[in-house]
Amino acid sequence: LQVTESGGDFVQPGGSLRLSCAAPGFTLDRRDVLWFREVPGKEREGVICLSVADRVAVYLDSVKGRISVSRDNARTTVSLQMDGVRPEDTAMYYCATNVRSSWNPGCPAIPYVADFDTWGQGTQVTVSS
Repeated sequence: LQVTESGGDFVQPGGSLRLSCAAPGFTLDRRDVLWFREVPGKEREGVICLSVADRVAVYLDSVKGRISVSRDNARTTVSLQMDGVRPEDTAMYYCATNVRSSWNPGCPAIPYVADFDTWGQGTQVTVSS
């Protein structure tokens, strides 16, 4: 299984963005899916998780109240929606999953990068006026 992200773009402050994560040829209904983001010079950080049971965990205080995540009806795509974007949301956004979640699902309390074995190539979001 491989995942790929899409939807990154230039966005004006206060605008919205929607990123998608898909696994071509597979469904994501039996995997927890996490979104991470990374800026140059900083560690990759977990943003939000959607579990197999469709439970959501948000890891960054700075995005709480502005972010949501959902799975489409066909359960082939997991989308991240962020409103009221800020310049500090500028980053490369990655979706990730792991084999473990297929038999032991559930969003982690702390999203460690090393716990995820499947990553997309990332999609760039730039928030600027």
